[in-house]
Amino acid sequence: MGTTTPPRTLAEALRARGDESLAGLLRARPDLLNPVPNDITQLATRAGTRASVVRALEHLDRFALQTAEALAVAPDPAPYDTLLSLLTGDGLDDGEQRDDAGAAVTAALPGALATLREQALVWGEDDRLRLVRTARELLAPSPQHPSPTGLGPTVAEATAGMSPGRLQEILTAAGLPATHDPVSAVAALAALFTDRTRMAELLDTAPVEALSVLDRLVWGPPYGEVTPNPTPPVKWLRDRGLLLPVSTRTVVLPREAALHLRAGRAHRVPEPVPPVVAAVAERDPQAVDRAAAGQAFTALSTVEELLKLWNGGGPAILRAGGLSVRELKRTATALEVSEPIAAFWVELAYAAGLLASDGESDERYAPTPAYDEWLDLSAPDRWTHLATAWLPATRVPGLVGGQDAKGRALSALGPELDRSAAPEVRRRVLALFAELAPGTAPDPETLLQRLRWERPLRGSSPTGEGTDLRSRLALWTLNEAELLGITGRGALSSQARALLEEGEETAAAFLAPLLPEPLDHVLLQADLTAVAPGPLERPLAETLSVLADVESKGGATVYRFTPGSVRRALDAGQAATDLHAFLAAHSRTPVPQPLSYLIDDVARRHGHLRIGAASAYVRCDDEAVLNEILADRRSTGLRLRRLAPTVLASQADPGSLLEALREMGYAPAAESAEGDVLITRAGARRTPPRTPPTPVPEGPPAPDATLLGAAVRAIRAGDTAATVIRKDPTEGTSAPRTSSGSLPRTTSAETLATVQAAAMTGSAVWIGYVNAEGAASQRVIAPVRVEGGFVTAYDHTADEVRTFALHRITGVAELAEEGKG
Repeated sequence: MGTTTPPRTLAEALRARGDESLAGLLRARPDLLNPVPNDITQLATRAGTRASVVRALEHLDRFALQTAEALAVAPDPAPYDTLLSLLTGDGLDDGEQRDDAGAAVTAALPGALATLREQALVWGEDDRLRLVRTARELLAPSPQHPSPTGLGPTVAEATAGMSPGRLQEILTAAGLPATHDPVSAVAALAALFTDRTRMAELLDTAPVEALSVLDRLVWGPPYGEVTPNPTPPVKWLRDRGLLLPVSTRTVVLPREAALHLRAGRAHRVPEPVPPVVAAVAERDPQAVDRAAAGQAFTALSTVEELLKLWNGGGPAILRAGGLSVRELKRTATALEVSEPIAAFWVELAYAAGLLASDGESDERYAPTPAYDEWLDLSAPDRWTHLATAWLPATRVPGLVGGQDAKGRALSALGPELDRSAAPEVRRRVLALFAELAPGTAPDPETLLQRLRWERPLRGSSPTGEGTDLRSRLALWTLNEAELLGITGRGALSSQARALLEEGEETAAAFLAPLLPEPLDHVLLQADLTAVAPGPLERPLAETLSVLADVESKGGATVYRFTPGSVRRALDAGQAATDLHAFLAAHSRTPVPQPLSYLIDDVARRHGHLRIGAASAYVRCDDEAVLNEILADRRSTGLRLRRLAPTVLASQADPGSLLEALREMGYAPAAESAEGDVLITRAGARRTPPRTPPTPVPEGPPAPDATLLGAAVRAIRAGDTAATVIRKDPTEGTSAPRTSSGSLPRTTSAETLATVQAAAMTGSAVWIGYVNAEGAASQRVIAPVRVEGGFVTAYDHTADEVRTFALHRITGVAELAEEGKG
């Protein structure tokens, strides 16, 4: 095809593109690469399939989509000026030239058209623009699928099948000369509607009520219902063809008439320029960073508290998967947050790989070994780990509590929370934040308007949860970013900006000086409390969390010592002397006497009773204590009986017996089969090694430059093999081959002779080849060596040297021109 010959098909238009342009198409529409097309014709066919076109349309911004919609209602093919007129109007409605909006459309149209061309949705030169057929079918108007422009069918489409007599009646009523040719009659009526002067004269004679009917239909939908005896205004419009019948009860305003009433515009309001994201407040960037850092510290504390809560084995997993409503409420109460926020923290820990199922028969959630590794990191690194897990996550905590398409409740950690659009929306929201000056908080409403402009067709969701999922994802992103410390006081923090632009190390360096330094001390008070005036060093915090219960949190954390908390420390293997030494070493105030008495008193009674497995037994050297237990009414449910003066047996399991006796005021200790006291390690339960959940991708991943280059070379080589000029072995003539042609067929002797000759002369040949899997293909190869039943050749299709088995070559043909391919 010569460079001046206009393309006749999309395949020819793609074939005329350069390699960079083809790579741009594959980059914009990566679904076309799976698998790599054999040639240009197959690429064009795949680019025109319904699924691929729908995916491409969903990635268009509003003005590019409006351009495609205008082409869908324009003549096929359409000149550039016709397209421009559909977007700007004809400028004759008020007698003035195009206004500023028209100038903006004029300036933006080349870019929108270039986008449509790059994505192979539009092809052809400016004087013959063509929208691919599938896109035209998706965007063109029909009674079942109204056009997004609100325009109806053309006069020719609406009058198809209408009787010649009825056409004559319409022409006569409209004041047009009669004709017996239906084609001429339709053309005459369409010419009337597109003639500004004559159409204005016709409408000047219309009743006012008829004009009101047109006003209701002009911007769509263009269809209306009529009765068997229509009102005079409707009858006047129907008699003159301004309303054409679709069925016995439905009429439509033809496209040409509607465009006249719209002054030639396909859209009421073209939107060539994206909405500006307005600022709602300008804040001190340092104040924003401090607020975000404070929230980041809270995020770390909350995740750590959540996983400590589930250290000994978390809640059971529902049969259908996920966390029950009751367990989510319990978790929210423990974290002192609302249930939606608790769902966010649970899902964040899961996305970061810190939380998973333990895989036991009685399946429960528990921390993973990665949680212990996470705890060993510095606070800034722990935060970047959470933030980088949040950014690409496709699980959406905001859906928790809602219902799926089948009316089933969506639970936290459940299987139905993945939404593949979430990462793209999340990153786009943060990118819009980053475009503003530091410290600027954007207006959420204008931000949503910008997102809707960028992806107008991506709002709906097949899961049935609403018509604007992207907007909901954006609002959830704003809330989650504030909770996580990505933003502070509604503006993007410097550490988050560094994370997005430079990486985790830089972000951690920005955050480190803003976080408080861990303390190595507490303040003990006489009321059996300890005050931590800031975050504590990890060993101190872990030991203190076992020895005391958290009473309140905030800028300072208050711990309370109780008999139960002291017994918990003793169960963990600590002795009373160890506890006294620990408190003395880490308190800036003297150890109060009541606290020392509490520790000594609990330690004196700790382990006096021993619990083992009978189902369970109680062992004590003091018979009086066992007599007291047997006499206590509260022990009736334990079904205790004396086995020996110092031993009681129970039908309850050891754990239940242990808890029951503690509730009765005793301080029993569990023992092993050897009679040793069992030490309960706090936080010892972990799942087997688990990997974080894999995000559900939205379509195929974006190809890298290497893959794009290899794909373009393969398509070019395959196209050469499919369209190469070869010699017909039977007639000696030259004939072009296409991808739809059959594989060449030659005998084994002819195949061997031809490839041997090609190896001697260094020429290329065209072969058909069937691989070991039975897949047939056609290739252009340059044989280098033929021996042992194999041909070593440079494969132009694969752009590499390969070895082919001679018995798998179905046939061979010489090229008409040596070296072609």
